[in-house]
Order: sequence, then C-alpha cells, then structure tokens
Amino acid sequence: MQNDFELENMRQQMTTLKNKLNQQEIVNERLMRRSMRNEVNTITRRYYIIIALGIFMVPYGYWCFVKLSGLSILFWIVTSIFMLICAGATFYNTRKISDSGLMNRSLVEARQKVASAKKFEANWLFFGIPAVILWLGWFFYEIYQINGGSIYNGLFLGGCIGGIIGAIAGINLHFKTQRQYQEIIDQIEDLTSEQ
Repeated sequence: MQNDFELENMRQQMTTLKNKLNQQEIVNERLMRRSMRNEVNTITRRYYIIIALGIFMVPYGYWCFVKLSGLSILFWIVTSIFMLICAGATFYNTRKISDSGLMNRSLVEARQKVASAKKFEANWLFFGIPAVILWLGWFFYEIYQINGGSIYNGLFLGGCIGGIIGAIAGINLHFKTQRQYQEIIDQIEDLTSEQ
C-alpha cells in the first residue's frame, strides 16, 4: 500500500515536471521567435532608410553635382539611375523578409526567405563594388575636365574622403546585416532541431 502511494506520487510529480518542461519550451520558442522578429524588423528598417536615401539622391545629386560643382548632366543622370537601381534592389530584398507574419508561420519557410535575402545581399556586392569603382573613376574624370587638366582641388579631396568614409560605412553595414541574417538562421536551426 505504501509503495503504491509513493509510486502514484512519483507519477504525479513526473507529469507535473513534463508539463512544466513543455511550458518552458513554448515560452522559449516564443522568446526566440520574438528575437528573430526584432532582428528582421531592424534589417527592414535599415533597408527602408537606404531606399529613402537612394531616392533622395536623385534631386540632391542634381543640386550637388550639376548646380554646385559644375559636373555634367550625363554624370548626374547615370548617378541617378544607379541610385534608383540600388533602391530597387534593396526594395526587392526587403520584400523577402518584410512579411509581418514571417516568424509566426513555418520556420522552414522563414529560413528559406532569410537565407535567400542574405545570399542576395552578398551577391549584390558583385555588381555594387565594380559599379562604385567605375562611378568614382568617372567622378574624378569629371573633376579633371572641369579643372582644365588638374585633378587636385577641394572637390577631389572631398570625393576621396567621402569615398573612404562611404566604403568603411558600407562594409560595416554589410557585415552587420550579414551577421544579423546568420543569427536569425542559426536561431531557426536551433528551434527546428529541437522539434
């Protein structure tokens, strides 16, 4: 009789323990999904800022390059097209991850979308870096043309400093975003491996 009572007591304790563990897993999964959603929102917000800057560069570029610096209209047009292509590519990548319910549905689907966005951003460098190098070459050629064969002036110095600052900021932003994408993918893999 005593053994039966102890056995029943142990069963109840095991059931209680299992229920607590299941609740803990549910809470843990909710916290991880919320963390992933916050990471995605941070990336999306950053992308929207980049899109807005790309669009803003069209009128600003005209004022800065044509009116203020005397560079050619063709240079401004090509720069504007490049900025709009960058904004469009960023918007395209944003659409992959901007779904508000992305982290509430299938984690396999979410992982695929996040991995696709990460890959697109990494592959974008194969277009972006050569395009920026060509653009900078043209920019310095334009300066050379308007200064009658001399490249060294304030505009050249400003272009060099701006190029260096832009390159550092762009590389840091790229690696930060890639790291955030990888963190999301790792968290999804942790969750799916537990299930």
